[in-house]
Formats: sequence, C-alpha cells, structure tokens
Amino acid sequence: MSRDLSSEIDALKKQMAELHQLVQHMVLERKPAANLNLGDPLYEDSVIKDPDSSSVFYSGYVHLNGQGLRWEPQERRIQQLLGLNSDKVAKVLAALGNKQRLDILRTVLNEPLTGAELVDRLNMGTTGQLYHHLKALIGANLLVQEPGGRYGFPMHRCLPFLLLLAAAGDLLDTSDYMDMMETRNNAGVYFGTSQDFDVHHLLWAVVENSILEHQAGFCSEIDLFLHDDGSVTVTDNGRGIPVEALVQSILTDINRFSSSAQFQVPGAERGISIAVVNALSQKLTVEIRRDGKIYRQEYRQGIPQSGLMTVGISNETGTSVTFKSDAELFGVGFDRTKLDLRKNELLTAYPNLSIHIHD
Repeated sequence: MSRDLSSEIDALKKQMAELHQLVQHMVLERKPAANLNLGDPLYEDSVIKDPDSSSVFYSGYVHLNGQGLRWEPQERRIQQLLGLNSDKVAKVLAALGNKQRLDILRTVLNEPLTGAELVDRLNMGTTGQLYHHLKALIGANLLVQEPGGRYGFPMHRCLPFLLLLAAAGDLLDTSDYMDMMETRNNAGVYFGTSQDFDVHHLLWAVVENSILEHQAGFCSEIDLFLHDDGSVTVTDNGRGIPVEALVQSILTDINRFSSSAQFQVPGAERGISIAVVNALSQKLTVEIRRDGKIYRQEYRQGIPQSGLMTVGISNETGTSVTFKSDAELFGVGFDRTKLDLRKNELLTAYPNLSIHIHD
C-alpha cells in the first residue's frame, strides 16, 4: 500500500495552523490584537485600557543534581507586585545581595557540599565566617542541610532564585551606571579638592592610555585636537581597544583598571581611568580602528547612547576619544600654555614619541 506523503504533509500543516490559531486565540483573550505583535519578545502598548489586568507570567525547567524540575506557568498581578511590603522586599534583596551568601547559594545550587568543601571551593580560608552565613541562610529557608552534612538548595526555592538571577542579568549594566553617578557625585576624590576641578586632568588621563600603548611598543604618535565647542579629541596609532574585550565595559566599569592604567592627581584619593573621564563628561565618543574596520560608540554622562557600531573600514589601527567635560563640574576650558608645558614634559620622558596639538 503506497502512502500519499504530499497529502499527509498538507494535513500536518493544517493541524499546525489550527494549533497556532488556538494559541493566538488564548493569548488574544488576555490582550487586544491591536496592541499585540506576536513574535516580538517585547512590544509597546500605547494605551493601557485596564492596568489592573497587567500580569507577569513565569515558568521554567532545569536539571539540577540529577533531577529534572519543571515549574508550571505562574502568574503575578502587577498591582500585587507593586503592593509588596517594601521593608520585607528590601530585606530579601539585602540578604541575597551579600556576595559571600550569593556565592554559597550559587555553588550549592549545582552540587550539595559540606562546609569544608564550601570553604575550599570559595577560598574562604576559615569556617567561622562560612557558618555565620550558613546559619542565616538556613534560618531564611534558603538552604537545607542534607543527610551526610552537605548543604543544598531547597527545591521549591530554585525557581524564584533563578528568576532573580535572570532579572539581575538584565539589570547588570545598571550597576556600572550607578557607579557612574556616584563618581559624578564624589568627583573630588579624583582631584584632591572639593571644587574647581581641573579639566586638564581628564585630558591627561585619556593621554595616559596612549602612553601605555607607547610603552608596550605599539604607539608612536599622539594627536590632540581642540574643538570650538570645548571638546577635545585624543587620537593615537596604537593597536586600538580590543573589541572582543567589550569596549563598553572598559568605558563604564569604574573599578576595572589597576593603578597603572590610571592618571593620579597629586593629593587625590583615587586615580582617573578612562571610565572616570566618561562619567565626568557631558558627552564622549570612542572610535576604534582595528581588524580592518572602524568601530564607534557614543556616551552621555557615561551612559551609552548606542551599541558599538561598525561605521567604516580602514587599514590603520588606533583609538580616538573625543570628550566634552561636564560644564557643571568643570567651568574653565583648556589652557594652551598648560597643554604645551605638559607636552614638553612627555616628550622629554618619551623621546621616541611624537605629540602634536592642533587648534
């Protein structure tokens, strides 16, 4: 008996279409079709007709410790979430916000471990501090002690914890932006004074990155361009910031660099890195020439305005940084006499380096 494969395929397509319509119908019962763009992970609803009906749905499946766990879809009303007790929510987030406790939970989530194994795995050194955290986590029902003395994660807490990590993952960049704002609010620690910040220090911090490239044997020329709007461009012929190293992280992570990659103002508590310059600038643009391409990204007060874009091709290599200092923090512009003086100091220290200043 021969089979009509063409007819069978048509029948399957019809069944899939009907199933798709059924799913659509179920979704549309909860959301007007005019406001829903199926297939997009995010959509914008211009008119919320019934705010009280807004909900967050979540579910999941994980394989942990030899067990497959599936959570059926659950729903939390927006009004319910916004009405949670702020004090209690803050305590939960504060408890999980402790780095060592978070590391303990993430570690035992993969594999139950004894106290000694946790100390070794997390490089804690002693068990005293560990057991202080273990006691708190067990008391909060975020940790259980299994037979044999091993500590594990309560299964009914896994999904909420993983969802919290997922949400934190979507908000990771906000930690850098918070650091940016704190840098702006505490700019004095980088200048050794509480007022009258010297904009030249920002410029020398940018130049310092090109100097490091020169010391590594990859940069022979630095050019400074002073613009009419008060901004300045520093460009070099070094290797260019490694794109694979995440340019945005370099420009937004205040704590990323060691002291060797910072410009230290005499008497200041902290050194100025390129991320600090970004935070204290009204606007900053970085352009990278590397791997035959030209990449560019723009920032406003340290916040990226776009992703890293490929904007052209080039056989040259190097990095160009253009920034305009924040007028609220820096009232006076660049002084050509100071620039020439610093230029001569650098040429004396690095006789094989060419430095040019252009008005």
